[in-house]
Amino acid sequence: MLERLSWKRLVSELALACLPALLLGLLFGYLPWFLFASVLIMLVWHFRNLMRLSHWLWIDRTMTPPTGRASWEPLFYGLYQMQMRNRRRRRELGNLIKRFRSGAESLPDAVILTTEEGTIFWCNGLAQQHLGLRWPEDNGQNILNLLRYPEFSRYIRQRDFNKPLTLVLNNQRHMEFRVMPYSEGQWLMVARDVTQMHQLEGARRNFFANVSHELRTPLTVLQGYLEMMNDEVLNEKSRVKALQTMQEQTRRMDSLVKQLLTLSRIEAAPVIDLKEKVDVPMMLRMLQPEAETLSGGRHEIHFHTDPHLKVFGDDEQLRSAISNLVYNAVNHTPEGTRIDISWLHTRHGAEFKVCDNGPGISSEHLPRLTERFYRVDKARSRATGGSGLGLAIVKHALSHHNARLDITSEPDVETCFTFTLPARLIVNSEIRENVTH
Repeated sequence: MLERLSWKRLVSELALACLPALLLGLLFGYLPWFLFASVLIMLVWHFRNLMRLSHWLWIDRTMTPPTGRASWEPLFYGLYQMQMRNRRRRRELGNLIKRFRSGAESLPDAVILTTEEGTIFWCNGLAQQHLGLRWPEDNGQNILNLLRYPEFSRYIRQRDFNKPLTLVLNNQRHMEFRVMPYSEGQWLMVARDVTQMHQLEGARRNFFANVSHELRTPLTVLQGYLEMMNDEVLNEKSRVKALQTMQEQTRRMDSLVKQLLTLSRIEAAPVIDLKEKVDVPMMLRMLQPEAETLSGGRHEIHFHTDPHLKVFGDDEQLRSAISNLVYNAVNHTPEGTRIDISWLHTRHGAEFKVCDNGPGISSEHLPRLTERFYRVDKARSRATGGSGLGLAIVKHALSHHNARLDITSEPDVETCFTFTLPARLIVNSEIRENVTH
């Protein structure tokens, strides 16, 4: 183990260097000259080691220091140890920065590191994706020059970060910004995409507004007739009409509540176990007379069913999806329309299709048909008792069976509502594939 450099060691080295000069001076005389020569030799030796040290530090820069003797040996070794510690600390700091950046990249939020003046010195991938930043091109840029929104500029300049800032960007994303001190003179800026949350909140508000409106209309009718019956004596004709109207509105409310409960139950259902056998042909045989009764002879209804095509799934949810599609076709197409309902095996799976040759649906309405309470013709839907929930029920029921509803419409030619259950849900699918081929 090397000893550290001390004044005692330097004095002892000086004494050892002067001892030969002292002995020679005693033997031959000229003691001052011998002492001068010893000190001069010692200075030259130290100067040479200084040059070696300078060369190692500024030119050579290798990890291994030059070899040293006497007082220079602990000095070289100490510098070497200090260099090793610095390298180790830089390596640890580099690993820490890598871990921080890796963690920041894994966050579901955009992360930006800036100075208090707003100068960017790092951002993660989501900041580039959501906010349009570029890295490393934007290193050193001021964030106020890149995010040019008046609300954002005021938020940063006021430096009141107790509350987050929600900003609608040019790409229609809703971003929630939070700023917090990161270290001395630095800020950590976190931006979260809350677009979906705003959409869900808007859907929730619309849902309650629509439910309130749908229930208010029949309740208003009932209240009006009850007040009329309380204020005056109705003749038989008026009494019968009032009772019929109130019964219709009661049935309408009852249907709306049932559909709301069905939709809520389907939405809240966990991932269903698709092992229950569903006899869809039997379901359609029971549904056919109901559809014909509902039509009252106003439509030409045809069923095309594969009698052996059964599937695995949830009986209640599939029944809701299929019956809603059939009833919609009967309720929302005019008299004289031909309605074709098919349940057949295709190369993609088990396909259910309802087609009609009615007036059709304009293309701008097609993407929104499965929204709750959305109606193409509100007046006609209310006249036929529609609640605007049927296709929403179909959509959610099919999502639990890994299927989706496809809607196509060519006005005055053909409108089709189609879904296909995957082949793996068909009972005895392998046998059926062999028979088909």
